Amino acid sequence: MQSQKTLMQKSTLLRVLTWSKRPAVVSPANMDENVQGSGEEATGKWTMFSLVAIGIFMATLDSSIVNISLPIIAQNFGVPLSGAVEWVVIAYLVATAAVLLTAGRLADMIGRKAVWATGMALFSISSAFCGLAPSLGLLIAARTVQGIGGALLMAIGPAMLTSAFPPHERGRVLGINAITVALGVSIGPVLGGIITASLSWRWIFYVNVPIGFIGLIATLLILKERIRLNPGRFDPLGALLIAVCMAGLTSGLSFGQELGWTSPLILSFLCVGMLALIALPFVEQRVQNPVIVLALLRNRVFNSSIISLLISFLALSVATFLMPFYFEQLRSFSTVQAGILLTPIPITLALVAPLSGSLADRIGSRWLAAGGLTIACIGLVLMSQLNEHSSLFDIVWRMILTSIGQGLFQAPNNSALLGSAPPAMQGSASGFMATARVMGQSLSIALAGAIFVGLGGAAAGNALATHASAMPRLAYQQTFNTAFQAAFLACAALAAIGVAASLVRGKEERRKSVASAQKS
Repeated sequence: MQSQKTLMQKSTLLRVLTWSKRPAVVSPANMDENVQGSGEEATGKWTMFSLVAIGIFMATLDSSIVNISLPIIAQNFGVPLSGAVEWVVIAYLVATAAVLLTAGRLADMIGRKAVWATGMALFSISSAFCGLAPSLGLLIAARTVQGIGGALLMAIGPAMLTSAFPPHERGRVLGINAITVALGVSIGPVLGGIITASLSWRWIFYVNVPIGFIGLIATLLILKERIRLNPGRFDPLGALLIAVCMAGLTSGLSFGQELGWTSPLILSFLCVGMLALIALPFVEQRVQNPVIVLALLRNRVFNSSIISLLISFLALSVATFLMPFYFEQLRSFSTVQAGILLTPIPITLALVAPLSGSLADRIGSRWLAAGGLTIACIGLVLMSQLNEHSSLFDIVWRMILTSIGQGLFQAPNNSALLGSAPPAMQGSASGFMATARVMGQSLSIALAGAIFVGLGGAAAGNALATHASAMPRLAYQQTFNTAFQAAFLACAALAAIGVAASLVRGKEERRKSVASAQKS
């Protein structure tokens, strides 16, 4: 049971799921003409939004729909819940993290339509194979391919939106896109439970197939972009190093707490990931067209936005990670009750993000992003004060306040991040954004988990959940509260650092207003 709970928290890595000094070969002077008029802008902006919504919804839905069915899948294949069956979730996570940056770069090189259509096809076909899988090994293999397809969709979805919408609507559409992500994340567990109970676990994968193929056909018929083939430009060694680095670090950080930080497997993951990370700058400096678009890293607005994004997910993911333990172990709520009590987080985010995105289109992102993280930081401090006596009202309003801050920050910050990249680098910028999100969530789980476990919170929670009597219940509650509070306060401190990172982004508002004037 504990393994299942831990795995469910780690699935938040997929929701909704930096390097050197040499310039990229494409110069900013000729970037606009490489992408403007590529065919994406010829597609109606809301038609483009609908296409992107299909892909993003599927990818985020599949990050949350599977976990509820893990016990049934384990029973079907005759394996224990703790062990190999966990790789049904892990394989998707690791494959997604490994491919995000490369997917964004490929989109810039050959066109977004080709990458998006490939992602749709891979996701749909692999979903069918997941449902048909006769063995656990083949199911894990199909989930790996599904994760690659999901990465192709998540990496370039925001770039497709920013290309279809004018600059003065960028924040608004990215905020509306947050509704799609929140919807996929929120209904996943509920829909997975209904499908598994009514039909079988295989149908949680089959449900993707018709949606995916509708999206694929629409992509091929509606998008007019031509494939741009550039022989010799792809950097396979860089792509391999990125994949090894991201897969190793994501696996180690996400599952170190469960398996133990001294576990040979976790140490191997982390060592291999770090070695690939160390080797990456040396390789990228010496190739003609690196996978990492180094020109982006010289842009002050981009750097500020990507660092703020990474820190925000590092700080704010603690809520979705630790609150289920608070609900189920300290408060003895059922899993269903805990799931319902967590819904204010995505619902609030979905409501606030479109408003903050629209506001950012008018006044810029700097103060909105900084103000949002400030509110979220205060919310985390207030959440740290929750205990076994807190009323449901106290719990919910604190979560809502934190989510309001996150919503105020997220869409404006993403708008600034993508807006700081030239059109020909939008795919790479979008890949950076998705990668920062995944790494921030992974680091958050590692940090919050280490603090919570190190201070005895996990052991106390298990004792409370199993009604152990070796110590008085009050002592277990106090230990749990101390560890819970420390984890939230540490993440609040990180959010404060994110505020500072948001404030140093420079002249983004002025550049954006000029772009809007030129557009009009």
